Amino acid sequence: MSESWHQVTKEAEFPADGKLSVKAGEWQALIVREGDEYFAYNDCCTHQAAALSGGRVRRGTIMCPLHGARFEVKTGRCVGGAYPALKSFAVRVSDGMIEVGVPETPPGQGEKPTLTS
Repeated sequence: MSESWHQVTKEAEFPADGKLSVKAGEWQALIVREGDEYFAYNDCCTHQAAALSGGRVRRGTIMCPLHGARFEVKTGRCVGGAYPALKSFAVRVSDGMIEVGVPETPPGQGEKPTLTS
């Protein structure tokens, strides 16, 4: 599966709360900063499709605002429930710009956030 790269923000302007939800192609991506690293995931909880960007990033986890499931920032693995891991995207910093690589194919029915904050 091929991916396309999208510039999302300047690294210097990344939000202080450590997360940013952006439209990249047809995907809604959640970029999370953990220390000096960036991670990118589909902004859609694997349980009931809530937008994870409405939740908190704390102690190395992303918390779903709908039901409290927690996902590891570094892996996308669910640590607070028995839900599938998050769909991850490639992320890089190039010339001070954060870029995310998303699939060129559009998200499927269960891959779009249906509940947003």
